[in-house]
Amino acid sequence: MADDKYLVNGSERVCVLGAGSWGTTVANLISRSTKTILWARSQEIAQEINENHTNNKYLANNVLSADLGATHQLDQALHRCTLIVVAVPSHGVRAILEAACTMIDPRVPTVSLTKGIEAKSNLRMTQVISEVTGVSRVGFLTGPNLAGEVIEGQPTASVIATTDDELGALIQRLVHSKTMLVYRNRDVVGSEIAGALKNVMAIAAGMAAGLGFGDNSRAALITRALAEVGRLGVRLGGRPMTFAGLAGLGDLVATCSSPRSRNYCVGRMLGQGMGIDEIMGKMNMVAEGVKTAPVAVELGSTHQVDMPISREISRVLASIQTPGECVANLLDRGPGDELEGIEN
Repeated sequence: MADDKYLVNGSERVCVLGAGSWGTTVANLISRSTKTILWARSQEIAQEINENHTNNKYLANNVLSADLGATHQLDQALHRCTLIVVAVPSHGVRAILEAACTMIDPRVPTVSLTKGIEAKSNLRMTQVISEVTGVSRVGFLTGPNLAGEVIEGQPTASVIATTDDELGALIQRLVHSKTMLVYRNRDVVGSEIAGALKNVMAIAAGMAAGLGFGDNSRAALITRALAEVGRLGVRLGGRPMTFAGLAGLGDLVATCSSPRSRNYCVGRMLGQGMGIDEIMGKMNMVAEGVKTAPVAVELGSTHQVDMPISREISRVLASIQTPGECVANLLDRGPGDELEGIEN
């Protein structure tokens, strides 16, 4: 049970939904200055956070703030909260919010940490949040933020994407620190598309590494991945410069280069010859790119945007083709205009 100090009436109180690696890390950051309660699906994880100040399943042996409280009960987590942070995997966001919507005051601002697009509806996470809860003050926190490095205090930067300047300033105040710079960006669409699709591109980068390709190949792939993400993001209403910033290039480089990236690891194992079912059976965390890839292809088809990397990765994930065939198909595309679909 959450300690009563997290239920004080009238004070600022943040609820973070989702005790995975990134949700726990952001909750830990916020708890330094503000009463923060973390909702965990698992009672055991909530108990571990409260008693040992660790979350070993997702963050190894990193010690969390003693001021961070946790609970596995939604009503306790949401009680009298003044800000909600959603850190649930994309496929579970709607179900959690539907279970919690009678406990959520639509006037309470809500920020998504989830980098994904909902299957079937093709909605971005801030759209799902608004649709289910009626909340209008929404934002999206994103950037090159591998949770393991952030929790260790390694320097990095994030961007809070929101059209609500007051909410943007609040998130800057709560998350900004000596090792975490937080900038504002009003382009929610572009930031969310970049955040979701970079996971697909990280699978491609990991696959290239697993196949034994080197730095030239990775650099070329990341650059063309950025062009693909930018084409779709701009067509959907995003601003081109967003894709050159922290939400775009910054997050893409980190996720496509690091062995700490779940999606990169999935791709590398695919490149080494493992099947997707075997890979997913070995993981205890969600690799969002696996579910996002076919959604990205569908969005591209709907909006007449060429998505070659997403298409080839989707075919590999569906066991329709091998990683080697994926590379051959991409190299067979021939020359074209490098910036087509991105420039205004």
